[in-house]
Amino acid sequence: MQTKPPWLRKHLPAGQAVKALENEFAQLGIHTICREAWCPNQGECFSRGVATFLILGNACTRNCRFCNVRHAPPQPLDPDEPERLAGEVEKLGLEYAVITSVTRDDLPDGGAGHFAETIRAIRRRCPGVGVEVLIPDFLGDRSALERVFDAAPEVLNHNVETVPRLYPSVRPQADYRRSLGVIRRAKEKKPRLLTKSGIMLGLGETPDEVRQVLGDLSAQGCDILTMGQYLRPSERHFPVAEYIPPEEFEKHAVKALEMGFAAVASGPFVRSSYMAKEHYERAKARQLKRAG
Repeated sequence: MQTKPPWLRKHLPAGQAVKALENEFAQLGIHTICREAWCPNQGECFSRGVATFLILGNACTRNCRFCNVRHAPPQPLDPDEPERLAGEVEKLGLEYAVITSVTRDDLPDGGAGHFAETIRAIRRRCPGVGVEVLIPDFLGDRSALERVFDAAPEVLNHNVETVPRLYPSVRPQADYRRSLGVIRRAKEKKPRLLTKSGIMLGLGETPDEVRQVLGDLSAQGCDILTMGQYLRPSERHFPVAEYIPPEEFEKHAVKALEMGFAAVASGPFVRSSYMAKEHYERAKARQLKRAG
C-alpha cells in the first residue's frame, strides 16, 4: 500500500464518550456505517454524539471493491429496528439523524419499506428531528424508490461513488446511469426534496472525468455534493491510484459551486454524512433564497 501523505494523517480521538457510545450501540444491536466502513472521522463524530446509523443488517449482498462492509448471506429483517433506532435518536438528543443501509438485493423492495418505516418511527418519536437517508439504488425499482420519497426525509442521498469508466472494476454490480436516475426520480417526484450524492477520488479517475460526473449530477437536480479521498481498507480492496492534494479538492469544489450545487463538501477526509446537518442547512437556505 502507498505511504499516506502528511495531509492524510489524522488524530483519532478516543475516550470515555467514544467507548460509551460504542458499547451502547453494541448492547442495543444498532449498527453504524462509521464502524462497519472504518470511517476516519468516527472518533471525532462519536465524541460529539453523532453517528450514521446502518439498517437492514450489516451484511451486504453486493461486493463493491472499495467498501469494507462485509459481503455475506443477508440476515432476516428485524421488525423492531425502526422503533429501537428512533429511541436511540431520542435518547441522544439528536437534531439531525442520518440513516443508511447495506444493499439488500434479496428483498422484493430492496428494503425500501424498512427505510420508510424508520423515517416514520423517528418522526413519531422525535418531532422536529431532521432525517437524511443514504439509500441504495433498489435496482432502479420506481415503486421502491417512491416509498422512501413519500416518507419525506429532509435529504435523499445516493452516491455515484466513482466515474462511469471505473464501474466495472470498482462496483461491478451497480450501474452509473441507474444511480443518476435515483437523483432524477427524487426530483421528479418531490421537487423540493433536497438531493445529495458523492464521489470518491484517487481511484484512477481523471479531472475531466470528475467534471463530467459533476455535470451529470447537476443535470439531474442534485443539490448537495460530497467529494473525499478513497482510502483502501485492506490489501483485498481496490488499490489507491493517487492521493489527491487538498488544493485539488478545493478546485473541484469551486467548479461544483459554479455549476449550481447548493452545498459542496470537498476534501480528503470528507465522507457522505460528515457535517451532514450543516450542509443540509446551507442547501436549504439557498433553496429558500432561490424560491423567494
